[in-house]
Amino acid sequence: MPALLKNLSRKLGMMPFGFHGGVEVDQRKLTASMAIEDCALSPVLILPMKQHIGEACTPLVHVGDYVKRGQKIARAEGYVAAPVHASASGKVVKIEEHRIAHPSGMGLPCIFIEPDGDDASETLEPWEDWAERDPGELRERIRMCGLVGLGGAVFPTFIKLVRDQRHAVETVILNGIECEPYLTTDHRLMLEHADEIVAGLAIIRHMVGAREAVIAIEDNKPDAVETMRRAVVAAGLEDVRVTVMPTRYPQGSEKQLIQAITGREVPAGKLPVHIGVLCQNVGTAQAVFHAVRHGRPLTERVVTVSGEAVPRPGNLRIPFGTPVRFVLAGRGLEDLNDIHIIHGGPMMGERLRNIDVPVVKATNGLLAVPEPQMSSMQSSEQPCIRCGHCSEVCPVMLVPNLLADHCRNDEFTRAEQYQLFDCIECGCCSYVCPSTIPLVHYFRYGKGQLAQIRRSEAFAEESRLRSEAREQRLEREKQAKAARRSRVRKTHAPAEPSDNNATGKEES
Repeated sequence: MPALLKNLSRKLGMMPFGFHGGVEVDQRKLTASMAIEDCALSPVLILPMKQHIGEACTPLVHVGDYVKRGQKIARAEGYVAAPVHASASGKVVKIEEHRIAHPSGMGLPCIFIEPDGDDASETLEPWEDWAERDPGELRERIRMCGLVGLGGAVFPTFIKLVRDQRHAVETVILNGIECEPYLTTDHRLMLEHADEIVAGLAIIRHMVGAREAVIAIEDNKPDAVETMRRAVVAAGLEDVRVTVMPTRYPQGSEKQLIQAITGREVPAGKLPVHIGVLCQNVGTAQAVFHAVRHGRPLTERVVTVSGEAVPRPGNLRIPFGTPVRFVLAGRGLEDLNDIHIIHGGPMMGERLRNIDVPVVKATNGLLAVPEPQMSSMQSSEQPCIRCGHCSEVCPVMLVPNLLADHCRNDEFTRAEQYQLFDCIECGCCSYVCPSTIPLVHYFRYGKGQLAQIRRSEAFAEESRLRSEAREQRLEREKQAKAARRSRVRKTHAPAEPSDNNATGKEES
């Protein structure tokens, strides 16, 4: 009987299956009650040519050109890419390399726009009749609008929305978890724009042909749960259920969320679609709604600006390209001495080496942490005591301490055998490590080195194939020349005397 009640509760969305590992972290949701505000327009916008996973874009504009908000200013190159659109109207003043929000401090080609403040915009045709349109047509609209996953992965959205007969999507999961400390952007979106999120979910379901949909929200957001349930009822979507999940990091990670809701595990090396599931962020669903219903490209997003060092924390709607320094100054933080700025959340985010970088599609949080607080979180590394806590909390069931040893000792092939690339870099292992070993840093180092090794191996293999092809070509040309010379010799060789002529000479 208890097992029967448990299964019934799960079917009703009252009890999730759960996932292995995870940790309970101090949420510090300082901005949960703060409504979304519009960020002031910066004097200059810096738009990198790559704000997504995949290939960088190519500029379509030149210095001196006038652009409108929403105008495509860089085209996607390759399949895994998303175009870039102007986030304000104004003049293109330069196109050159500039630092981006990356731990290495690397730069990328960027388009610099000086806004004119007129807010002249360019949109596509609004589609009120989206339910009558072909899914392929809707998917192309989303590609043209430059949508990417706004949960942090920034994978081009249109790729995940393909209707594949070999792997039919049965369930759409809308991710409203937001398990990172401090971040409250998804929370506020669900409170303030629930109707748009639900409408975006309906469009996504129509595109992939899913028979069911689930909206997952953690139990520390009861107001969002109630708001989303009301929006679902108002939209008449009786087959969509809002599931309340326990607050546990990293509940919002795609594979862990799928396992927690469906009880099914995405196999290593496979994608959610291979088990009939599609997972999208609530912010992405809202962007889908705007792209389809209003023809509006992705030019801005909501960002949580928080941390103990921010005088006026909040949730800001920020145009892409706005410099981080400008955003922080607008919230009262101008003196950055002994302040650390984190791009993203404290668990998976990266400390910025330079804050003159722009807000991009991947920016979901900007955290300002005082030096004493950062120092307490980054104590000096001690030798591993083999306690096993890291293995207990790893949601992918890896052995983090052994992986770190292999990466530290440059035993990258061995680390790969221990499924290094299955690591989602959630930081749970580093969080619980009593020796304060920066395990995730070693994993990222190992992944980077392995990627470099693979590129070198691929280049060497390509060079070998090119060399072999050249040798084969030269050999073919050599044989062809020899054949031509042989034909020429046969054609111009002197004729041998005939037997009749020889007989005549003897008789005479």
